[in-house]
Amino acid sequence: MSLRLSTAPHIRSPKTTTRLMLNVLLALLPSAAAGVWYFGTRALMLLCVSTASAVVAEYLWQKLGRLPVRVGDLSAAVTGLILGLILPPTATWWMAVVGSVFAIIIVKQLFGGIGDNFLNPAMAARAVLLASWPARMTAYVTASRFGVDAVSTATPLARGAEGSYSYLELLLGNVPGTIGETCKLAILAGLLLLLLTRTVTWRIPVIMLGSTAFFSWILGFDPLYAVLSGGVLFAAAFMANDYATSPMSSRAQVVYAAGIGLITVVIRNYGSYPEGVTYAVLFMNILTPLLDRFMPHKIYGHQKVKEAKKA
Repeated sequence: MSLRLSTAPHIRSPKTTTRLMLNVLLALLPSAAAGVWYFGTRALMLLCVSTASAVVAEYLWQKLGRLPVRVGDLSAAVTGLILGLILPPTATWWMAVVGSVFAIIIVKQLFGGIGDNFLNPAMAARAVLLASWPARMTAYVTASRFGVDAVSTATPLARGAEGSYSYLELLLGNVPGTIGETCKLAILAGLLLLLLTRTVTWRIPVIMLGSTAFFSWILGFDPLYAVLSGGVLFAAAFMANDYATSPMSSRAQVVYAAGIGLITVVIRNYGSYPEGVTYAVLFMNILTPLLDRFMPHKIYGHQKVKEAKKA
């Protein structure tokens, strides 16, 4: 007779990694569809190349390293699709490949694979692409259903652009930006699906959006415009609440989400780069271990032990 030993928690749950990743993929589909609708077949090509590159990179790394091949858990596909959605429609196919390979191998696999990375892979890849090819990564165009008559133009976050686009335009996505970040209604539909399936909790998205609006209002900017422009809503729905890179306790999540909102607003309005959510998420990812250490989960039964000792 043999015994199987494993670490806690010893809980059986239908929420497997594959099931959770599939929920995220389904939640990303409305943003992907909206991006293809507005930016045409070029956007579809970038999404396919980015997703396929991430899956192939993970498969080859694990196969060549004689590791268990885990592309079936769909986490690589999620990373690749998210990266494709945060690329501008003018990006080249090789930028999607470089970003996906960097996200999977450098950020994820070198640190132990799924669950062991300390940075969000897609966000880290975006930051590297921004630093390497800033002109290409900020070459935004007006949304065009068939990808024609595209003209480079300023995004809603450009200096002096506040108020240049109506709230309805920002909601529908008929504005320049990345493939998946423009249509806010599609993002909200995806976030609603994640909440209904309990793939994520409300805490990080709501507090992050609320803090972005609050700090924008404190500094004299339109809070609703700040939330609806740029990538804040997309990051709140799909990246800030990443399991591996966000805190575990509710108190730490509050600080984490509020910190992302504050840093985003500061970079947007006082930095040289108009969109600060990328660096805000990565900075708070780095602080996550500290937040978990100083704001840990309350251990079950710990309070009772203390009370017993006092008695």
